[in-house]
Amino acid sequence: MNQFQYTRVTTPKAAVTALSQESGTYFLAGGTNLIDLMKREVVVPERLIDINKLPLSTIEKTSTGLRIGAMAKNSAVAEHDLVKKHAPLLSMALNAGASAQLRNMATVGGNMMQRTRCAYFYDTSMPCNKRSPVQAGPDKGQPNGPTGCGAIGGINRMHAIFGASNKCIAVHPSDMCIALVALDATVNVSGPKGDRKIPFNDFHRLPGDTPQKDNTLLPGELIMSVDIPTNKFADNSHYLKVRDRASYAFALISVGVAVDMKGSNIHDIRLAMGGVAHKPWRLTEAEQFLRGKAATEANFKQAASIAMNGAKGYGENDFKLTLAPNSIIDALKTATKTA
Repeated sequence: MNQFQYTRVTTPKAAVTALSQESGTYFLAGGTNLIDLMKREVVVPERLIDINKLPLSTIEKTSTGLRIGAMAKNSAVAEHDLVKKHAPLLSMALNAGASAQLRNMATVGGNMMQRTRCAYFYDTSMPCNKRSPVQAGPDKGQPNGPTGCGAIGGINRMHAIFGASNKCIAVHPSDMCIALVALDATVNVSGPKGDRKIPFNDFHRLPGDTPQKDNTLLPGELIMSVDIPTNKFADNSHYLKVRDRASYAFALISVGVAVDMKGSNIHDIRLAMGGVAHKPWRLTEAEQFLRGKAATEANFKQAASIAMNGAKGYGENDFKLTLAPNSIIDALKTATKTA
């Protein structure tokens, strides 16, 4: 591992100031992803700002819903009474992610910032536009390996079927974020230019021509908390995660469903998928189709078909074109208690 400077801060203002002062600076929270990336020299920071002492771990009820501090541990959020009562989909998604040991270390903010698990991103001898973006000018080298996308035409079993580009077909790895995008969460951030709110669906981004950018944070910004608005989904939520082994693996496909039922009809619904795109993938057209309709298998199949519009496989991941709609149908049946 390369040498780096280490600084601990105790206030958000000090954290923002420290991050803004030097390039090559990273926040260190739980470290469950960052330290791994440093060991592999995928990320080579010059300075780490330890933010574990920031007072941002509170989980509380507000007048508009729930507020969860960015430094709250994943395990604490998953088992918190307020979360299980008002946002059970989030609790289910968190408990489906990683191992108990990792959940005890990982934070909400860090979970949002984790990088893709694409094998080409982690292997610095392989081409990856996300790890080694094209630099301007003839003398600009590629410090972390060759450019290109090894997954296109390579081993791409885990990769995207929605929203990919010819620069990158990696997927976002988080389970927690699938629940948060489905629940219309908002991210509260603080930076050198002040505080602002980011709708969760706008926090992560598609790869386009700049796959090295995973999110829409501005330079120097710190995630402070996440707000989940009040909803009526508590009685009919389900998180389905399909993976290679139940004990510990990232999703091949995941589906988050939250439904407000009126009798046997769907009054309101939220649907999102993981393992399919560079960001948590919200299924708004399928949601619109299902609102006001009966919770029947026929309607679920039609919604799943709508959700798959625009899906594209890259060879080894073609099976997701079948697995994804089947998973949507199964998740809807479970959430609506019609299985």
